[in-house]
Amino acid sequence: MFPIRDPELLLREFGISRPDQIDLEAIAWTQNARVQYRQLEGCEARIIGAGDRAKISLKPDGNTRRRRFSLAHELGHWQCHRGKTLMCQAADIETGSAIGKLPEQTADRFAAQLLMPEFLIQEALRGYNNRFDMKTIRAMSDDFDMSFTATAIRLVERNTVPSLLVCHTPKGRKWVTRSPKVDRRWYPMAQLDKDSLAFDVLFEGASEDSFLRQSGADAWFDHPWADEMPIKEQTVRGYGDEILTLLVIEDERMLAD
Repeated sequence: MFPIRDPELLLREFGISRPDQIDLEAIAWTQNARVQYRQLEGCEARIIGAGDRAKISLKPDGNTRRRRFSLAHELGHWQCHRGKTLMCQAADIETGSAIGKLPEQTADRFAAQLLMPEFLIQEALRGYNNRFDMKTIRAMSDDFDMSFTATAIRLVERNTVPSLLVCHTPKGRKWVTRSPKVDRRWYPMAQLDKDSLAFDVLFEGASEDSFLRQSGADAWFDHPWADEMPIKEQTVRGYGDEILTLLVIEDERMLAD
């Protein structure tokens, strides 16, 4: 069997029309990949392939949504990196830390598209009046049985609206991803500015933002004319000591040509 590298084609083969119909173990079986649950040392998940068959091993404990994403992630490796043995650390799967790392980023994107295919995202967003903020992201993470972080990354990277998603810890910026519509010259500063609304959430113990709030681009970007450009930001808490900030771009000068 030749691998199908388009996640949406896999789902259409199964006649999927709702998120709760996505049965990853059944999909794995059709791709000659057997799933087993056992304790693993030093990794979150592992795939071993021989010829056109593979064995995917997952830890049986922990967060069920992380385990579900891990399975989709390993299916991504099977589709895209066949012939290699890969052991995936917890930090490499779903958390955003894989951004910029290949092949983990490729597997993460495959997993996100398998769990949140474009045709189901469009339908779900209509149910939220196409509103895009952290509240919608959180609701859709429940709809699609995915972690909040993975859902946020997927929705930002699909160009839902021109936006960036930035992860910070007290040590500084951990990772950032963006919509393709946003010019790559606009890259958030490594350390949070005290004028950013996110600073209060991370360092002052302020509550999470319940809605997008008006801010200034100069609190986030060391770039000429940043002080002239309005943006909206919303910050929530993530894993451990992380915060996640959604930056929504409002000025066309910040968009890619």
